[in-house]
Amino acid sequence: MQRVVIVDLGMGNLRSVERAIVQAAENTGSACEVRRSGEAEDIAGADKVVMPGQGAFRDCAARLSGPVGEALRESIGRGKPYLGICLGLQALFERSEEAPGAAGLGVFRGEVRRLDAGAGTDAVKIPHMGWNRLERSREARGALEAWGEEPPYVYFVHSYHAAPEDPSLVVFTATHGPNRVTAAIQRDNVTATQFHPEKSGAVGLALLGAFVRE
Repeated sequence: MQRVVIVDLGMGNLRSVERAIVQAAENTGSACEVRRSGEAEDIAGADKVVMPGQGAFRDCAARLSGPVGEALRESIGRGKPYLGICLGLQALFERSEEAPGAAGLGVFRGEVRRLDAGAGTDAVKIPHMGWNRLERSREARGALEAWGEEPPYVYFVHSYHAAPEDPSLVVFTATHGPNRVTAAIQRDNVTATQFHPEKSGAVGLALLGAFVRE
């Protein structure tokens, strides 16, 4: 039985993520033990790692500055499947405009930038909150293949998004006013979404099911 650890940084409603992963595993017939933990040894011992999170980048960076961050980098470096959700995507990058001087995991080069509210007829509300349709940037692999050829609507809640130096990381985007939002990235064993699969109904369960099954 595979061990799936949800990284608990004390940020966001992890219970909803846990319930969604358990449901997705049942839907796909995947045998797995799902647990929440903020301990480096549990992350190191996991078969798969899920890192959700809502809140401030600076708080996240502070919690990742010690053993937990090192365990995550090592886990990713060893090829263990990683699924980042919302702040769990942003934390993969080097820095954020939200918190100058705070360091992310630095798995990928680039920064996290604030969404532009725009002006006039292009003006939109920030945070970007609610359902929005994904737009494909390149061929999806792994869990991001769960929906086939038709990109679905998914649920977002965020004010910042990633701007990778390597644009080939981006699999899906979404349009919010003048912003081309980085909605999902994928590279080797790392998959991450700016949207919330646990809030995205059957579409989100399909992604989570594909992640625990692969």
